[in-house]
Amino acid sequence: MKPYDLIIKGAQIVAQDGVISADVGINDGVIAEIGSLSEEDSLDVFKAEGFYVFPGAVDCHVHLDEPGREHWEGFETGTAMLAAGGCTTFFDMPLNGIPSTTSVQAYEEKKKIANEKSVVDFALWGGLVPGNFEEIAGLAEAGVIGFKAFLSESGNKEFEAVDDETLLLGMMEIAKHNKILALHSESNVITRVMQSIFEKKGDVSADAYAASRPVEAEVEAVERAIQFAKLSGCLLHFVHISSGRAVEAITRAKEEGMDVTLETCPHYLLFTHDDLKTIGSRAKCAPPLREKPVRDELVSALIEGKIDMISSDHSPCPPEMKNEENMFQSWGGISGGQYTLLSVIEVALKYNIPLEKVAYWTAESPADRFGLGKKKGKIKAGYDADLTIVDLNQQFTVAKKNMYAKHKVSLYEDHSFPCKINATFTRGKLVYSDLT
Repeated sequence: MKPYDLIIKGAQIVAQDGVISADVGINDGVIAEIGSLSEEDSLDVFKAEGFYVFPGAVDCHVHLDEPGREHWEGFETGTAMLAAGGCTTFFDMPLNGIPSTTSVQAYEEKKKIANEKSVVDFALWGGLVPGNFEEIAGLAEAGVIGFKAFLSESGNKEFEAVDDETLLLGMMEIAKHNKILALHSESNVITRVMQSIFEKKGDVSADAYAASRPVEAEVEAVERAIQFAKLSGCLLHFVHISSGRAVEAITRAKEEGMDVTLETCPHYLLFTHDDLKTIGSRAKCAPPLREKPVRDELVSALIEGKIDMISSDHSPCPPEMKNEENMFQSWGGISGGQYTLLSVIEVALKYNIPLEKVAYWTAESPADRFGLGKKKGKIKAGYDADLTIVDLNQQFTVAKKNMYAKHKVSLYEDHSFPCKINATFTRGKLVYSDLT
């Protein structure tokens, strides 16, 4: 009997402490051994000479919109897209499905669909919205990875933003169950007032949109949430942080001993407000892309180790919802789930960041933070064989023909990455291959 189901042969393994030359032996979907292995000892061999093997990405912030809005994106197309980007585990956000995942019944319905259609592993977020306190205990027991709330309008009437009272009471309830609360942190007062001022003037441009959601709106919301967390003892995770000032506010909270983490997204590291002005609504997101000096501060914070993880915030929509005439009315989400690992590798190569930091930001850190760190996020014996094969010597240019998302509309179109995803394995199963 052959000792291995599969050997990944001859690769450069991106391990926790650096890059090593080794083979990976896999049995029953789990990494059995890392070392020098004989092809004769395996039922199957994947030849990876000249390639790098990263741990499969753990994307903790994805919107796949099913049930109810699978015409935006669903688990079938969405997970094929994630696999093509080297992602082997994702956490689906609660807001864009109908119903939103704010009750145990909605959670179980979504979980059933995801189990039937997903080609990679997943977890589901629950929602904190006005009026669903009685559902929090049941959602926690059912197995949500955490809870998500918006401090400003979500863009969907099915998922209301929380007021301050709901936020504080919700934090107290979530803390009882030792779950994490993820927050979209922009001040509702600032964003609503500023948008109203611009709309009354008839200014619905990209510049007006960005000015209506300034860094101050992000910082104010972050600082308010931190104060509420001090009172409640709630574990916090700040999503899609876009500015160095917000990072610093969260860093201060960490230094005070608070249990808080933050993510940023590839689009905030690679693009700027100039791209929103030139590319248009494909580049609209909330918070908005920032001016170059703010972007550079964020990159510096990443290099300094102040950012915990990087996620996609993949938030697609049908093309007709991208309104070029009125930036306020255009859907505010970026289709980018296929490009997270490629983007972070690009940043690492540009700034001479070790590749093991890429693995940390995209896999190890989110797995550890959300309780999956004993089986996911690392290339290590005993861990799930979630592996991504990457060619660092081949450029990949994004085009509609190689987009796996349902709608071929993305900020990343025409962007050239200095690397390419060749294959993705989820628990030892090949779920994507671009090798001929």
